[in-house]
Amino acid sequence: MPSRRRFLTGAAAAPVALAAATACEAGDEARPAQLNKPAAAMPAVQGPASDRLNFVVILADDLGYGELGSYGQKLIHTPRLDALAAEGLRFTEAYAAAPVCAPSRCSLLTGLHSGHSTVRENPWGPGGQGALTDRDFTFAEALRAHGYRTGIIGKWGFGPELPDQPSHPNSRGFEEFYGYIGHGHAHEYFPEYLWHNGTREEIPENKDGARKVYAPHLIQDRALSFINDHQSEPFLLYLAPTVPHAPSQDPDAGEYADRPWTGPNKRHAAQVTSFDTLVGNVTDRLTELGIADRTIVLVTSDNGPHEEGGTDPELFNGNGPLRGIKRNLYEGGIRVPLIAWSPQHVRSGTTDRPTPLTDLLPTLADLAGAPAPTDVDGLSLAPLLRGSNDTARHDSLYFYRNHANITPRSDAYDLGRGRRLAEALRRGDLKAVRFAPGQNRRAPDDQWDVELYDLAKDPGELHDLAAARPAQADELVKLMRESWAPEYRRKPFGVTLQITGQGPDFTVTATFTNGSARPWTSARLTLHTPSGWRIHALDALSKPRLDTGDHLTARWKVTPTQVATATTLICRATAEHADEEITYTASTKLN
Repeated sequence: MPSRRRFLTGAAAAPVALAAATACEAGDEARPAQLNKPAAAMPAVQGPASDRLNFVVILADDLGYGELGSYGQKLIHTPRLDALAAEGLRFTEAYAAAPVCAPSRCSLLTGLHSGHSTVRENPWGPGGQGALTDRDFTFAEALRAHGYRTGIIGKWGFGPELPDQPSHPNSRGFEEFYGYIGHGHAHEYFPEYLWHNGTREEIPENKDGARKVYAPHLIQDRALSFINDHQSEPFLLYLAPTVPHAPSQDPDAGEYADRPWTGPNKRHAAQVTSFDTLVGNVTDRLTELGIADRTIVLVTSDNGPHEEGGTDPELFNGNGPLRGIKRNLYEGGIRVPLIAWSPQHVRSGTTDRPTPLTDLLPTLADLAGAPAPTDVDGLSLAPLLRGSNDTARHDSLYFYRNHANITPRSDAYDLGRGRRLAEALRRGDLKAVRFAPGQNRRAPDDQWDVELYDLAKDPGELHDLAAARPAQADELVKLMRESWAPEYRRKPFGVTLQITGQGPDFTVTATFTNGSARPWTSARLTLHTPSGWRIHALDALSKPRLDTGDHLTARWKVTPTQVATATTLICRATAEHADEEITYTASTKLN
């Protein structure tokens, strides 16, 4: 019988009728009671929706630092994003966690940099498609536990491409999912199918190479519907369209059709402008519904600009004044636009705080009033968004790249070292970049090429200072070594479930751990089994207080009367955090 942690949502409800065991003292026998709603559903939010902020996180795919007008773009029109940047807070030194998609998105979701995260490479070689695990905790899980409605529309980017598994969005806190599960499938703008939660939905209009239905249009429609459906509830929408990733495909080149550019460049520009229009349509919908004043919108990108499919980032100055593009650990490959906007909850202006996207998880949790794990690498931006200068700063920022697929320009920026494993670290204004002799991170330090740059004086990373400042270069290399963990061991957080024993009776053990920074009160465990099963609590199922690192463990003796197909046991753990209820859920399937 397997054991695993899951944070379930309404989209992944248990397939059988369940009874609840809620006895508070050891030895008390629970009275079976039919549940009135799916066991996986979270409780309704207490209090009016206006008491909670909504969040919309919009992630472009391969949008460069210099591809928006507010960041210096001259050829591509992005009026809606430029207006948001003028009205909101524009970050001039925001960073993706990696120069390619999968590790960047893993870090964004989990708050762990690429020396600690589960997915650290794009799918290539024997490792194949990266996957999240039951050990991963996303910003959606943090807010879902606090009663938020959560959705991801667009590109998930982690495998396997199957429902009901730990790496599926529904298993990682997202109640609603529509789009692409896998990394490679997301490269298709006219796909033959997309996923809705655990169901593959065919798009017959695109069969056999037909190109009738453009996926970004479907993604926009679903995103706007999600906002409509949850306008009266607190919600988190993670909107991840695939533009402007290659191939540069758009139904037409729009306003760029008559430009003296190649076809791919015209359509790339059209994709960027269509992304701008999408963002504008989302903010317009928030305004029309009267909820913009209680919504925070964050817009960013997963890495620097690409050159695939004939697109020329130099034509558009896609990396601005920076060196490098997608795949490079120089600034152009990892520094990204980041705009925060809310009419009531985000100050206007600019900030040069070095800000990695790992900050999103603690920031969203902080603003929502939800607990978050203390072992993440991110720091909350909530004070900065509200206008305070007293926002915590990172001592250093770490980046990792191991990606054998190169493009001509990215390899040229790397001086022919594009297939070599590399890592970078920024502390203050100093940044070190180093290249391994191959793809072995364990190679001795004296076999690595090390470079050092002063970003305050040389943001384009043109003048290597490593030879002139060897002690400083060595110090940053030492921090790189310390930032990498072959396997990052997480502190317990939430609830886990285990089953032991064989025969007609077995024991279920649940452990509910407070891995956050604040105490929880009124902790309680409830076990749900199929109706009619006998459940006998062996331990107390409640505890008045869980301090940081403290836990509540309880066991039940379970006697099944019958085992239905795909029987699922579910444990719900509840507590009070800052006087509001939080709920975590773990499940295990019986063989």
